[in-house]
Amino acid sequence: TRGCRFCAVNTASTPAPPDEMEPENTAAAVAAWGVGYIVLTSVDRDDMPDGGAEHFARTVRTLKALRPDILAECLTPDFQGDRAAVAHLARSGLDVFAHNVETVERLQKRVRDPRAGYQQSLDVLRWAKGAKEGLVTKTSLMLGLGETDEEIEQAMRDCKDAGVDIFTLGQYLRPTAKHLPVKAYVTPAKFDHWKKYGEEVVGFRYVASGPLVRSSYKAGEFFIETMLRGDRARSESEASVTAA
Repeated sequence: TRGCRFCAVNTASTPAPPDEMEPENTAAAVAAWGVGYIVLTSVDRDDMPDGGAEHFARTVRTLKALRPDILAECLTPDFQGDRAAVAHLARSGLDVFAHNVETVERLQKRVRDPRAGYQQSLDVLRWAKGAKEGLVTKTSLMLGLGETDEEIEQAMRDCKDAGVDIFTLGQYLRPTAKHLPVKAYVTPAKFDHWKKYGEEVVGFRYVASGPLVRSSYKAGEFFIETMLRGDRARSESEASVTAA
């Protein structure tokens, strides 16, 4: 239901209703694949009362019932800033709550749909983090839209202040001539700089940074899976020691 100027997904003010069986069908398909880590994402559905939060949550609950060992990341819309919807999904059993701020604060109105916003996205990430202890949160920036180094640094600090654990950066690529033009192609060396800055200066647990990195592609899922399984093992070990 939104029309961001960087995205080529078709939009509609009154889209068809969601497939009622999609959560169960999706969960069954993913469970059959035998993968250890899955990223679930969706378009914006402002036409739904909860923005689709329960649709996401049902998928996660069903998947976890079928495959308790699988790690699930949800890359979500902002649910129109509905804190209850964010919390509902955050408590569904997912392992990583991802929502993208997309670009630096100054460029938000130029790049994103007017219903999205920098502070609203930061709030979503902050609310998710606070809704469930131990939940990992993740966000992403596109580069090459005209942002400055100082604005990238500020965005990274703002996201860290919102409790974000994992940060990704990738090159914006124009999908069609009708979309925003690319202002700059960022060098691999500069992407390496942002990874080092994010981890060593800002303090993110992990930063994936490169021209072809997307929030759910080449974004270090193997590293994240290893990190999460390590966290889970430590938590279980501590619990057994306490019980003893």
